[in-house]
Amino acid sequence: MANTPSKMNPLGFKAPHFNLWDTISDRYISLDEIKSETATVIMFICNHCPFVQHVIHGIVELADDYLPKGISFVAISSNDEEKYPEDGPEKMKEYALKLKYPFPYLFDSTQDVARNYDAACTPDFFIFDGDMKCVYRGQLDDSRPGNNKPVTGNDIRMALDAIINGEEVSEDQWPSIGCNIKWKN
Repeated sequence: MANTPSKMNPLGFKAPHFNLWDTISDRYISLDEIKSETATVIMFICNHCPFVQHVIHGIVELADDYLPKGISFVAISSNDEEKYPEDGPEKMKEYALKLKYPFPYLFDSTQDVARNYDAACTPDFFIFDGDMKCVYRGQLDDSRPGNNKPVTGNDIRMALDAIINGEEVSEDQWPSIGCNIKWKN
């Protein structure tokens, strides 16, 4: 289990466009279709990563809490499905349905989207405002496998609450820690 941090690039970059296969609905979905006028949360996750498995129920709960508030969510898996077949589209759909994902679970087969977002690990979180400018990148919260801290989603909840309340999102942000994205050769 590698401890790879997210890159924490400067805030303010525009969300790169994508059009990826949604493993749940079995159709392509673009960023334009799912973005919100309030905020859009883009998460790089996968099925097999112990860091993702540790927080996935918290991610689902977070989305269930904030979707009714006008926030959109999308999860993207960019791992090499040949070396990690449990992260391929069929298993992604199976996992998403089992856990009742309330958001699309997209497959980045070329890994171009992960590169365009400069995603480094799973999980890696990005929040974009209504103008699709990045206002948050980093961790869900302080919980990690084995550190006995509860999964709360506090870091992302504080950022989303600030956006909903018309306030500035604090730039005091911490990197996510997880497994590195499994890049193809």
